[in-house]
Amino acid sequence: MNQAPANPYPITDRVREALAVSKRGCEELIPEDDWLKKLARSEATGQPLRIKLGLDPTAPDIHIGHTVVLNKMRQLQNLGHQVIFLIGDFTSLIGDPSGRNNTRPPLTPEQIKANAETYYKQASLVLDPEKTEIRYNSEWSIPLGSMGMIQLAAKYTVARMMERNDFHDRFHANTSISVHEFLYPLMQGYDSVALKSDLELGGTDQKFNLLMGRHLQTEYGQEPQCILTMPLLEGLDGVEKMSKSKNNYIGISEAPNTMFAKVLSISDTLMWRWYTLLSFQSEQAIEALKQEVAAGRNPKEAKVALAKEITSRFHGAAAADAAEQDFINRSKGGVPEVIPELTLSGAPMGIGALLKAANLAPSTSEAYRLIEGGGVRVDSNVVSDKGLKLDAGVYVVQVGKRKFVRLTLA
Repeated sequence: MNQAPANPYPITDRVREALAVSKRGCEELIPEDDWLKKLARSEATGQPLRIKLGLDPTAPDIHIGHTVVLNKMRQLQNLGHQVIFLIGDFTSLIGDPSGRNNTRPPLTPEQIKANAETYYKQASLVLDPEKTEIRYNSEWSIPLGSMGMIQLAAKYTVARMMERNDFHDRFHANTSISVHEFLYPLMQGYDSVALKSDLELGGTDQKFNLLMGRHLQTEYGQEPQCILTMPLLEGLDGVEKMSKSKNNYIGISEAPNTMFAKVLSISDTLMWRWYTLLSFQSEQAIEALKQEVAAGRNPKEAKVALAKEITSRFHGAAAADAAEQDFINRSKGGVPEVIPELTLSGAPMGIGALLKAANLAPSTSEAYRLIEGGGVRVDSNVVSDKGLKLDAGVYVVQVGKRKFVRLTLA
């Protein structure tokens, strides 16, 4: 019986450390033995590995849930490997069917161009832009042409394509599947051929597409890439995956004060998962912090440290320090240094109508509910009288812990 050849490159401590960095927080590394061999070869030869992440510019903004894979890219980049940030301007024209129960509407070229302009700029807040190769898959997808597309389609069977969960479920539910949707995983897989990638990263929902890359590289005579899937980050609610549609997200371009406060709003349990997936601290440092909390240290201190780290990454250390001070001021009932200003006419004005006019409450009845709950302050004084009327003047109005406005009432 033929045995697989032994790995000709030594497995050193640096290689083992690189494997540990690769696996930190990941869902799957497939196949791990092959990745270990690639790491050992790279260490012995000094040749960096090519690590690919592809993102379709389906929306103009990135939230910190998207940065889970970007963080992993940065960790591997710090080990000296070549990371490739691939913008799927061609595949966006098809529309990724992953996780869909219906056909995803393709974007227009104009939408793709507008979104792509912001993607790399935002990703550069995590990746080292000087060491990042940025590519667009239209570079090789358009020249492939109709003949090349037919040849590519011949390298995969319909039966294998129907093993994909979303296609399988839609077929048995008599939900339509357009033929062009079969092209998406093929084109994403062909990206790996064009880039000769050694490792491709993605979320757990991308596993089928990532495996397609391995298959097609073998078909084209290349060494197959390994794949590394990262879990989907739970949002602020700690239940659903982070999503703008569920309003449980933190956008990486959000104001530092808002970002800091949102991180502090997560549960103590969710905090440790966020540490694993979002922090650049070592696993040893995180475990030590976790033990300190278990021994009696206030978990809020650990959460503040995480909030400062995340805020610093996207806005700088000075902004993170200011956001922390702003949060302290609010917690003590103080007023932030910078708050929105608004001018209203109609003095004297009832407090309910005022809160609604200032967009601090969606309706007068909701304003009264907030007052009953003790959540409304005027010039740091709690409002308890729903019949309060304010004369002309300047007031600082606060609703809850985060909403402030400096109001000039005329």
